[in-house]
Amino acid sequence: MKKKDILTALLLLGSTVQAQNWPEIKPEARPGSRWWWMGSAVDQKGLAYNLHKYGTAGIGSLEITPIYGVKGNEQRDIPFLSSRWMEMYQYTQDEAQKNGIDIDMNTGTGWPFGGPEITLEHAATRAIFEQYTVTGGKKIEQQIEITSPKEQKQREFAQLSRLMAYAEDGACLNLTSKVKNGKLEWNAPKGEWKLIALFVGKTLQKVKRAAPGGEGYVMDHMNPEAVKEYFTKFDRAFKQNKATYPRTFFNDSYEVYKADWTPHLLEEFERRRGYKLEEHFPEFLDASRPEATRRIVSDYRETVSEMLIDNFTTQWTKWAHKHGSTTRNQAHGSPANLIDTYASVDIPECEGFGLTDFHIKGLRKDSLTRPNFSDISMLKYASSAAHIAGKPYTSSETFTWLTEHFRTSLSQCKPDMDLMFVSGVNHMFFHGTPYSPQDAAWPGWLFYASINMSPTNSIWRDAPAFFEYITRCQSFLQMGQPDNDFLVYLPIYDLWDELPGRLVSFDIHKMDRYAPKFIKTIQTIIAGGYDVDYISDAFIKTTRCADNQLVTSGGTHYKALIVPAARLMPAATLKKLVELARQGATVIFVEQYPEDIPGYNRLKQNRAAFINIAGQLPDVDSFTHTQTFTLGKGRIIVGSDYQQVLAQTGTASEELKTRCGLQFIRRSNPEGHHYFVSCLQNKDIDEWVTLNVPETTAMFFNPMNGERGKAQSRIENGKLQVRLQLKSGESLIIQTFDKSLDEEPAWNYPEEQIYSLSLDHGWKLEFVESAPAINGQFDIDSPTSWTELEQPEAKINMGTGRYSIEINMPSMEADDWILDLGDVRESARVRINGNDAGIVWAVPFRLKVGKWLKPGKNRIEVEVTNLPANRIADMDRKHIEWRIFKDINMAKLNYVKGDYKNWDAMPSGLNGNIRLIPVSYKE
Repeated sequence: MKKKDILTALLLLGSTVQAQNWPEIKPEARPGSRWWWMGSAVDQKGLAYNLHKYGTAGIGSLEITPIYGVKGNEQRDIPFLSSRWMEMYQYTQDEAQKNGIDIDMNTGTGWPFGGPEITLEHAATRAIFEQYTVTGGKKIEQQIEITSPKEQKQREFAQLSRLMAYAEDGACLNLTSKVKNGKLEWNAPKGEWKLIALFVGKTLQKVKRAAPGGEGYVMDHMNPEAVKEYFTKFDRAFKQNKATYPRTFFNDSYEVYKADWTPHLLEEFERRRGYKLEEHFPEFLDASRPEATRRIVSDYRETVSEMLIDNFTTQWTKWAHKHGSTTRNQAHGSPANLIDTYASVDIPECEGFGLTDFHIKGLRKDSLTRPNFSDISMLKYASSAAHIAGKPYTSSETFTWLTEHFRTSLSQCKPDMDLMFVSGVNHMFFHGTPYSPQDAAWPGWLFYASINMSPTNSIWRDAPAFFEYITRCQSFLQMGQPDNDFLVYLPIYDLWDELPGRLVSFDIHKMDRYAPKFIKTIQTIIAGGYDVDYISDAFIKTTRCADNQLVTSGGTHYKALIVPAARLMPAATLKKLVELARQGATVIFVEQYPEDIPGYNRLKQNRAAFINIAGQLPDVDSFTHTQTFTLGKGRIIVGSDYQQVLAQTGTASEELKTRCGLQFIRRSNPEGHHYFVSCLQNKDIDEWVTLNVPETTAMFFNPMNGERGKAQSRIENGKLQVRLQLKSGESLIIQTFDKSLDEEPAWNYPEEQIYSLSLDHGWKLEFVESAPAINGQFDIDSPTSWTELEQPEAKINMGTGRYSIEINMPSMEADDWILDLGDVRESARVRINGNDAGIVWAVPFRLKVGKWLKPGKNRIEVEVTNLPANRIADMDRKHIEWRIFKDINMAKLNYVKGDYKNWDAMPSGLNGNIRLIPVSYKE
């Protein structure tokens, strides 16, 4: 197959459909992981060992990201893109294929892009402004030193770009050519003159966490020559070593600090905005931010956004396509319009950063956690771009800093994984998996940020069950097409107008301050039972109306477009909205119509055009009351209450959210629709729920264990209703059809009996894996944490303890039995009478076990695996040196240095209240 055909096939894989059964599993449906190559000190033996471990566990994708190395291991480090490095890379490609793993690659080391080949000329750039005053009218020639900026470290390389003079009467002169050998030779005309010099300096930022051979300056991402030159080293390395290009090239979040300029920015500004920025430096730099300043700064921000997209992400993607690869990018952190930046690559990638508290019943909490900066409104930028642009995949950097190192459980991961899924993610990547040699002393090689999803972590023992859960979910979430209800206009010009300063980087840690009104809007709409995607001005221009629906350039359909209290809007955008409404679309304005246009150039003429277009909108005295107006073949709806205006569209809200409080995402497919639903709340659900789809029957799929069956359903008032049964923390996939499902097995709805068998006594405990070793069997009677044992090793170990009990089953009428393990620390494999009954790794820790039970004597074994926390804390108390890594080494939450010697022993194993619950299944 040709590279072009491979690329096309890769981008279309998400559209295949498998109805009534689990979709076919492809590698991209399996979880991926950022694969940290520390010092790139890899060898064939270690690669083969690690890849076999990953593939056997269920990893489907690995993204190679080389970073800093291990202390004392310098002789094994391999310089990035050297012949030896490329040899190891190609071996990885070949070995990964044997293990069913796809290989991606960071287009650099550490982050951001840069390295030794980046000269100062092509390095990240910043503007330095210096101001002077001159009194004109004197007969003698005045000379002012314009040699260099005041910043000492910039004097060696900062170059004068412009020297502008501004008179009190508004006159403006370009004096740049009058600077000779660092001195201004100019006879100033009469009056007071303000001189502003622009020096193009450098940020001097180096690549963070760089690997050997990757050290150097960060690239100027807005400079097309710098970007083009940067990729030549990859062309050269792959060509010389005849290596296979990766499936996907990756770029991490845009952490290019203070890079607010590029050498050709003034020329690009004039070409794109239609006037010279240098003629307005005084307004541009006015800290009091009057209207003129806000407009000019907004134009600057728009120019930076366009240059970053045109010169970096678009050029990078074209380069990757030339080699049969695709691109995966994290746009957040950049100073660009996030929607357009994400959409300019093949796979937009969002990022979770911290742990979300959903108040799920029974879920262990930890005092050492980090609140999640990425709520659903932040996560949706990436998926929105993918949906409106027709990209099949949305990726995620998943589980960055949920909790402290060595303390994160699989059960803590699931809710935030579900949050990613309902936000539109369908191609997740762990953050991450460090390559670690087989002979490395525990805890092996580690990346500085949690979570460590690798064989050296004890949670790896039961992680395959988690991986299978992700795979099942993503097999559905990659199927069909997005089916969100509404488009929401991103009021980027309001943000650019309102935010202080010059450079604005939209990183996830600041969005709650940058866009609080927009975030509240999205949360309000979602709480009302609807789902949305964001749309930018650029994508509004290419959106059309068909059968009264909005259709974006990516072919995705929406029922209406919402403008959320936007004050500023380009005349072209407003004109397009009016045209769409006249063609049959529904456009909603909340709280107000746009009042004005952004930008500074030709303001009077552009305002006149805007006023003319705005005059075509229906007259509204007040937005307090919801009103609907006919405009051409379509409608304009206005109001201030989101639920009221959205109800006027005729779009029913989803009771999954409004009645049940569930989180969900809906997709369409040729057979009908399918939902991923998660109970991210502290209550259980067992009730009939109306689905907002036209189909008549439904199948349920349990991604935890692979069960499937025909749902109890009925038609009420012309709508499909299904009986839904979910406990706090559980999730489910629903697929709807417009055909009979009589031949499919029925879904079992367990009804728990009021009585249960308490398994409080008679337990024994022994260890099947333990470090340090704990020998022998313990008659513990009640199921309690093994840290309560008298053996000192029990309080400091990492491992797996087997709890066992023999019981006599009474003669009870029951269709099935549920084994409820209560509080499990942290995951468990269950065997009943020698049969594998399943793995529990997330709340509720319950399994259906009736088919393995028998009348009379039964043996139940529960192999519980704890976290590494107790073992690593003991190592710190004994001053065992395991922090052997360069650069940042290991960091605690909030990047505070320190050890773990003061940690209390974390409970491990079973913690009481274990029950066998009889259930009946009723139609």
